[in-house]
Amino acid sequence: MLAKIIVYIISGLGAGIGTGLAGLSAAAIISPMLITFLGFDAYEAVGIALASDVLASGVSAYTYGKNKHLDIKNGLVMLFSVLIFTLVGSRIASYVPNSTMGGFSVFMTTFLGIRFIFKPVMQTGQAQADKSRQRKIAESILCGILIGFICGFIGAGGGMMLLFVLTGVLGYELKMAVGTSVFIMTFTALTGALSHFAIGGKPDFLALIVCILATLIGARGSALFANSATPKMQNRVTGIVLTVLGIAMILVKFVF
Repeated sequence: MLAKIIVYIISGLGAGIGTGLAGLSAAAIISPMLITFLGFDAYEAVGIALASDVLASGVSAYTYGKNKHLDIKNGLVMLFSVLIFTLVGSRIASYVPNSTMGGFSVFMTTFLGIRFIFKPVMQTGQAQADKSRQRKIAESILCGILIGFICGFIGAGGGMMLLFVLTGVLGYELKMAVGTSVFIMTFTALTGALSHFAIGGKPDFLALIVCILATLIGARGSALFANSATPKMQNRVTGIVLTVLGIAMILVKFVF
């Protein structure tokens, strides 16, 4: 029992830190940990991870929003298109044998970690601020379609895809990108968790509670740090954390 609780706490804290710092989905950390080390059913593990994501992303979004690092207007537009095209991508994937890429989020996490270390996101967000309202809406819709379809088709990588698109394509500065990403993830994780529990039934109650609490604590602490850190420091710490988590997930997924 103690060993199980330790796994719950470690996976939850790791997922929470990744969420608060970089908008990493808890499903990328908690699911493989529960499946690999405790033998959880994959569907149940994903449901627990998504449920952990809801409060962790919500409290992170609140923290970033309180510090004016959250683009709610464009975030809502992107959320709408992400939700719709996640369903579209999932539907199309059901007709394509072996179409899922379970390792996508793992390698995306590692890639972004290395990118933040060697090529930090230092833009101020002025380029995004200078765009017209119509252009912002159009870009949010198009990027939401792309992210939603890819996530639905391969079944993973939402948080990292959001961060990559917001910083690399739309020109958001890092804090604003993470704040907007976790805002969107709060709702995508909620719909995902509810659907998993509705279909798969009640999850392991102890695992659910401990993972939620550990993820919440990790997310709150890392979000507070991220909003008080300098851009250079946030990039460096985010890069190191994502790289370490990515390598750890690769080991868990492909070695253990």
